[in-house]
Amino acid sequence: RQAHKKTSSLSLSRESPCAFTAKMTTGESNGAPIVVMVTGGSGLVGSAIRKYVAEDKKEGESWVFLSSKDGDLRKREDTEQIFEKHKPTHVIHLAAKVGGLFANMAQKVEFFRENILINDNIMECCRIYKVAKLVSFLSTCIFPDKTTYPIDETMLHNGPPHSSNEGYAYAKRLIDTMNRAYAEEYKCNFTSIIPTNIYGPDDNFSIEKGHVIPGLIHKCYLAKKNNTPFTIWGSGTPLRQFIYSRDLAELTVWVMREYHDPTPITLSVDEEAEVPIKDVALSIVKAMKFEGEVKFDTTKADGQFKKTAANHKLRKLKPDYDFTSIDEGIQKSVDWFLDNYETARK
Repeated sequence: RQAHKKTSSLSLSRESPCAFTAKMTTGESNGAPIVVMVTGGSGLVGSAIRKYVAEDKKEGESWVFLSSKDGDLRKREDTEQIFEKHKPTHVIHLAAKVGGLFANMAQKVEFFRENILINDNIMECCRIYKVAKLVSFLSTCIFPDKTTYPIDETMLHNGPPHSSNEGYAYAKRLIDTMNRAYAEEYKCNFTSIIPTNIYGPDDNFSIEKGHVIPGLIHKCYLAKKNNTPFTIWGSGTPLRQFIYSRDLAELTVWVMREYHDPTPITLSVDEEAEVPIKDVALSIVKAMKFEGEVKFDTTKADGQFKKTAANHKLRKLKPDYDFTSIDEGIQKSVDWFLDNYETARK
């Protein structure tokens, strides 16, 4: 009863707007400690941010990486207890209910409701606890199904998403809507990031459930181990933009420290760096030192030919940023997978 009373009184308080100050958000906190809390901190992106900030330490800045063990972000009381405990000044919000195609198709209600609950609890607690900056993650898969390419941040709401993941997509789109609403009504400094396909160490290397690069790395490893052909589903012709997790971590921290605009920013390699899946597979073959047969199973569907994203906004702000090449990133990912095979998610 008391917990419910506390929650409702906090929610209704209009006298607790965000305590955004430009100095604090850029790290010039006049000696006040900066506490950055990362939700979903044990996954691919959270692990990359943890490694990056360990090397790029800023005086007066401390980091907290949450996992599901720290509490259930779908529950308001759990979320408030986390904010009370860690007292974050900044939040990077990675946590979400995610799943593959078939899970999204079968559980549209759960993907919508659970992500809405998580996002609402995080955003409202950021307002109530006077968090100076909130950075949330979106996804290119939430863009309109029927669109022109390249896609950019202005096109997010230009039509319905693909029906297969509309529960997840609409919940994620509303982060952008609410970032602007919180800025307008409460002067909160909330923003969001749209990354393209992420890969790197600490990924999920499951062949069935993992994304394309980690799945192919594991498949190539097994082909080499069992002396069998390395078979890639589809023709290998579809084009994709891949961002190495370390690059995304560095740019995410930059967004937290330097990008102060509620409108989203796409973090992606350039359009010219888009690569066919065939080139990705052959890069994995080279990195794995696989010398067996490579086959493309054209009886399997290719999926969408291209999903090109424009990074013009990023390039205006960071024209000289040097992304990790796909070959270098794949070599590092393969090396990590081989070194951590027993404990890697797969």
